[in-house]
Amino acid sequence: MEIRTLRYFLETTREGNMTRAAERLAVTQSTLSKQLKGLEEELGKKLFIRHSFSIELTEEGMLLRKHAEDLLTMADKITEEFKSLDDILGGDIYFGCAESFQICYLARMIRLCREQYPGLRYHITSGDTEQVAEKLDKGLLDFGIIVEEPNREKYHVLTFPEADRWTLVMPEHCALAQKEKIEFEDLLGLPLFCSEQSVRNDLPRWCGERVRELKFEGSFRLSYNGSVFAREGLGYLLTFDKLIDTSPGSGLTARPLSPLLETPMYLIWRKYQVFTPIAERFLSIARQEFERIGKAGKEEKIKEVARHDIRSA
Repeated sequence: MEIRTLRYFLETTREGNMTRAAERLAVTQSTLSKQLKGLEEELGKKLFIRHSFSIELTEEGMLLRKHAEDLLTMADKITEEFKSLDDILGGDIYFGCAESFQICYLARMIRLCREQYPGLRYHITSGDTEQVAEKLDKGLLDFGIIVEEPNREKYHVLTFPEADRWTLVMPEHCALAQKEKIEFEDLLGLPLFCSEQSVRNDLPRWCGERVRELKFEGSFRLSYNGSVFAREGLGYLLTFDKLIDTSPGSGLTARPLSPLLETPMYLIWRKYQVFTPIAERFLSIARQEFERIGKAGKEEKIKEVARHDIRSA
């Protein structure tokens, strides 16, 4: 199975039309048709249902499309990595990111890296821990940024300097908006939105087995989508603080959970992973930046304790 043939296949599925796909690929329609028929013969499966002016994927075709996208992404990534081996000022880095306000730290580290290596090109994919880890394990990403305890036997780990705090996002004029903090009993009977990952891993740390008593109206991988439903009065969104616009006029407000629920964030990469030069340089900058932020945080805590002692005296 040739990479070129897989590119022909994917372009045809994207266009949904053999003629347009051939034009985009700069080949004749007969050449494209011959290549695709050869692919079907090689796999022993029918990939398309051909109509007069369009094509439709069979179940086998849909399966191949899923794998072909990953294979071609990997092939392109390998090509770029070899091109960048001699490029000391640039190259491509691929990140998979969870939702968190702490992505600001990643953006800062990329900026610092780009100031030193202006040829840096970065690619960001968003997803939950399961999605990010899957792409990382396949070699489609260089680094993952996740909000679930990582498997330290598989990955190297740097912990972000802060933790995400959980809040309940709700319409600004609802009754619960009058409270300063949201306790477990406040949630009983309410239609709730949350990610499936968080229902499994985060909320049990807050309310234990009683998580089963909560009524989940739906699940969202992206908090923004959940906030749209909350604004329409369809439910209440459990999510990290600082992800959703709850400023005056937004129609939404947020209150922290009580007792406090926090989730750490991690930068991870595969053990025994061979990095390109630019990825190595980014990792060096990331380590330095995490160390600097950690020291600054400790110094600020020491100053705060000293200020408290002075006030007490």
